[in-house]
Amino acid sequence: MTFQNTLDFAQQLDLQDPLKTYRNEFIFPQHEGRDVIYFTGNSLGLQPKRTRKFVDEVMNDWAHLAVEGHFFAEKPWWDYHERFALPLSKIVGAKPSEVTVMNTLTINLHLLMVSFYRPTAKRFKIICEEKAFPSDQYMFQSQVHHHGFNPQEAIVEIKRREGEHNIRLEDILSKIEEVGDELALVLFGGVNYYTGQVFDMKTITEAGHRVGAYVGFDLAHAAGNIKLDLHDWNVDFAAWCSYKYMNSGPGNASGCFVHEKHHQSNLPRFAGWWGHNKERRFKMEPQFEPVQGAQGWQVSNLPILSLAPYLASIEIFDEVGMDALIEKRDIITSYLEFILKEIAQEVGSAFEIITPAIPTARACQLSVFLHGEGRSLFDYLMKNGVITDWREPNVIRLAPVPLYTSYEDMYRFGQILKAGILHRN
Repeated sequence: MTFQNTLDFAQQLDLQDPLKTYRNEFIFPQHEGRDVIYFTGNSLGLQPKRTRKFVDEVMNDWAHLAVEGHFFAEKPWWDYHERFALPLSKIVGAKPSEVTVMNTLTINLHLLMVSFYRPTAKRFKIICEEKAFPSDQYMFQSQVHHHGFNPQEAIVEIKRREGEHNIRLEDILSKIEEVGDELALVLFGGVNYYTGQVFDMKTITEAGHRVGAYVGFDLAHAAGNIKLDLHDWNVDFAAWCSYKYMNSGPGNASGCFVHEKHHQSNLPRFAGWWGHNKERRFKMEPQFEPVQGAQGWQVSNLPILSLAPYLASIEIFDEVGMDALIEKRDIITSYLEFILKEIAQEVGSAFEIITPAIPTARACQLSVFLHGEGRSLFDYLMKNGVITDWREPNVIRLAPVPLYTSYEDMYRFGQILKAGILHRN
């Protein structure tokens, strides 16, 4: 497609967009009487309008049924989480028995590491990416300390080559082979939060398994954003938050994946009564008998008021489907890239997009070094209705989420960006 940096062209793309009506499903903050240009769905997705109905339904059941809502609500609370299994399995490429929702992301990664980080005197190392999200770094350090190892020795970070912004696949694979039988776990982000780089999870999983390690992924920036085939890739486990691309609300519940090959294994886990045999759960038996499947890793009964917004958003994903989302994602991200380059040429600025240029190696995020510019340009964008994200030392992250971002937003952003640069000069 040959792009044009004009309002008419952007509006024509919007008219042809099969997902255009879904923009009206979301509530936008307002700036001077119009919707903001919202680029931070990679931090917190917008609220779907149907969310209130799902939350009100729970509140009404609580008011009128009280404890009986567990069994007699329209969506009974005791099995509320089971409604996620089928639609979530489609989003992450799994079998329904392999996915569940519970807790929050880092809690779930810690719980999964109980099962999948089983270090020995010889096999104790963890491979992760350099500049993983800080929460993951803290998790690795505390897990390694818990098992009595030195993080400096046990945590192996795959680094970017000098002068490069992204990690090369060959460097990941060679490091896995080098660490070899000392490697207990490979745990990467599916999409790097800072650069937006998508990692080749299938190939990484195969490499980790060849040397006898477990392989898992933090999918915080991947779930609902990229094509995932966790079951077919033979990934051991994964977890993701739901409040970014899946629009469930701030700090909300996390999703988990455990491959079916582990469902009947003797892997240790931290147990709780919601992971106990569903048919016998209320018999209050002393001996833990796990549910067969990912739900057997659940610990506590679920926070229904938190799950309700997530279920509202999952309903939208089920209507749209990941293939349609990805098709628009690739076009609108490419259009944003075109706009950035056009504006840079017009005003003589040297923007550097550090996200991979190949569509298969990126999702709906472009991370941009503002060479010659600075925090003042970010502040100008924010004051003029562009909600974006600043990362030190001099990067803005732009995430054109396909469910609710328009092509006209991309054009308008370019004009505001241009005005901000000219204003500074």
